Amino acid sequence: MSSSSSKEPPPSRLQIWKLAARPHTLTASIVPVIVGYALTVRYCVGVGVLLRCSSADDGDADGVCSASSSSVAEKSTIEVFYMAVQFAVFAGLIQISTNLHNDYADFVKGADTDQRVGQARATQKGWLSPYETCRGCVVCLLSALVVGLWWLIPVGVECSGTNAQNNNLGGGESSGSFHNVLNIILNNNILNNQDPIMIFIVLSSIFNAVAYTGGPFPLGYIGLGNLSIGYSGLGDLFVFLYFGVVATVGVPYLYLSKIGCLGIFSSSNNNTNGSYDEEAIRILMQQLKPTFLHSIPIGFLATAIIVVNNLRDRHTDIHAGKRTMAVQFGERFARVEYLLFVVGSYAFCVYFWWLEKGSGSGTGKEWTFLLPLISIPLSIPQLKAVAFGGKDGQDLNEHVGGTAKLQMVYCLLMAGGLIMSSP
Repeated sequence: MSSSSSKEPPPSRLQIWKLAARPHTLTASIVPVIVGYALTVRYCVGVGVLLRCSSADDGDADGVCSASSSSVAEKSTIEVFYMAVQFAVFAGLIQISTNLHNDYADFVKGADTDQRVGQARATQKGWLSPYETCRGCVVCLLSALVVGLWWLIPVGVECSGTNAQNNNLGGGESSGSFHNVLNIILNNNILNNQDPIMIFIVLSSIFNAVAYTGGPFPLGYIGLGNLSIGYSGLGDLFVFLYFGVVATVGVPYLYLSKIGCLGIFSSSNNNTNGSYDEEAIRILMQQLKPTFLHSIPIGFLATAIIVVNNLRDRHTDIHAGKRTMAVQFGERFARVEYLLFVVGSYAFCVYFWWLEKGSGSGTGKEWTFLLPLISIPLSIPQLKAVAFGGKDGQDLNEHVGGTAKLQMVYCLLMAGGLIMSSP
């Protein structure tokens, strides 16, 4: 496990950390959130406005409010934007944490050596010690945890099942006393006002950031030093689920659960005892269905990025015991997998157009669902190089970035089409 630090002069400290953090990969985690924002505006804001207006606070003068009420709709759109920013910050921190830990763990596990054909890694080059890389990862993970605890996990005040004034520890003569705080905790008014789904997403994302590559730190301290998502061949599934489904569905779910109160602990449904509201969950699942469908092609393209990466590294991965799909099933399987993911993402565009056309909405904007097809010219050189065996090894480096660029353009076109088709 030698490094080549003596052969190459190190770049500046800033460039070294940039190399380790790989900020150019952030598009893979952030553009799905942008699509999630557009999906929320397209499918969820109207529902959220109607649910919010069931209370008189945000309604019209006569107590009746519709999805066309401009003041409430505008307020909801602004809230969706803030939720998207918050979720994007969380997703970006998880991405950087994963990159830093991967830089460390691939080095200590022997996957990153002097024979590496991919882009240089800071730890492998000896520009950062394993300790320094881990320390950077921990800082990012703690930051992601703070974002999750502060912004994502708490249930919205309107849906908390308790009077907001009773939860305001800063208001009232004795509301900030230790006695009152203790009573609130003991009565589970704080614990019950946390969203269990977001708790799972936040904690599992943090765990997966280090479990993706594994290694002795920190999993070795809890007896899981041999656990690795990427080394066991589950990396493709992980990327599809978290960089596809979770990253896309996150914002719509946050909006419907926090603003629309379609979840649990909803005061609008007289659900104040911490139990699940089955009817609210049924409506939530119904509203999230189109969002989930749109997350599939996004997950396809996110997974295509890791497929070409693993195809490039398969020879060195074999020696390191890294059993990716490309290692287990071979070069041809990886190339076919890449083809199916890229072509499948465009097939879904046609499917969404067909669904919208058959819905009878009569808006005349069905064509906007075909906008991602504009990115097809970007996909052709990637398909020629990866799917049809034009390149291999180090020559695939440009196509890792090329596939990431394809996903970014595809997602932005999809988001633009969804916004354009909004009522």
